[in-house]
Amino acid sequence: MQAASATEPGRVVVQVPASTANLGPGFDSLGMALSLFEWVSMAPAEETRITLVGENLDGVATDKTNLIYEVAQAVFRKAGVAMPELDIGIRSDIPLARGLGSSATAIVGALVAANALIGNALSDDDLFQMASELEKHPDNVGASLFGGIIAASWDGERADYVRIEPPAGMEVLAAIPEFELATKKARNVLPEQVSMKDAVFNVTHSSLLTAALASGRLDLLGRAMRDRLHQPYRAALIPGMETILREATEHGALGAVLSGAGPTLLLIAETEQIADGSLVSFVKRVMSAEGIQMDARWLKPCLHGPQVRYIAKDDPRYAEEPLLILQNVQAEVGV
Repeated sequence: MQAASATEPGRVVVQVPASTANLGPGFDSLGMALSLFEWVSMAPAEETRITLVGENLDGVATDKTNLIYEVAQAVFRKAGVAMPELDIGIRSDIPLARGLGSSATAIVGALVAANALIGNALSDDDLFQMASELEKHPDNVGASLFGGIIAASWDGERADYVRIEPPAGMEVLAAIPEFELATKKARNVLPEQVSMKDAVFNVTHSSLLTAALASGRLDLLGRAMRDRLHQPYRAALIPGMETILREATEHGALGAVLSGAGPTLLLIAETEQIADGSLVSFVKRVMSAEGIQMDARWLKPCLHGPQVRYIAKDDPRYAEEPLLILQNVQAEVGV
């Protein structure tokens, strides 16, 4: 990685992994990075321009109300740097409003790209605090920023986290329904209060899940991933969810959960289940019975956070259009 110069900034291209939050009982506290990515290209400009690349950016603003532009300006203000005009390119392979951390990925991409443009003036902790404040919870942004699995807390003023290396041989089947589900709508169905019994249930299962992931006890995931705080209330929004979460272990999964606020469902399995095909068939059969079209993708836990490539002003690629850069970016920034 090559650091950008604060006096003569070039162009940066940042690759950021998607994330899943909660992992069942770890509501707003557990997150995991996934091998699905968004890329942000950013360079100073005489006039702001925002280029969108790909099929997962419908409705994303192309003026200065764009989230990535606004977050970049927050970085510059915090660092005491003025860079009001930017040439921004965005490519995302992460479906919007599906519970895969698309907004968190955009925030992290903007923070890291803007910080790289000014010579990494802000620390990783600065970026984590800013991201947690923007998202109002640290699980998605922490996973995208640090990679792997994170256990995190945020009290409204400060976020803290511990990173856990994902157990070897763990694969993730993402069952992504064709419909979107806004996080706000999914949060609005949650109760204001829960019973002490349900609170204790989640505390104990979240603790067990964290310990199981840290120690590689994959055999405990099916029981440890059970939840009573959010999944039962959100099930009515996602046809087939109750059946999949209840029966997934009978078809080879180690455990199954709702990804973030949904509607994506995640089924955790061991590597040999990919070739078997029975888990994918089970999920598709359940969703089809509910009249739901879905995309099933095998993903891996992503072990790294953002990867940054710096393109100097004297590099011929610096003058390339963001469209061309982002169409070819996968060959340039390692997955």
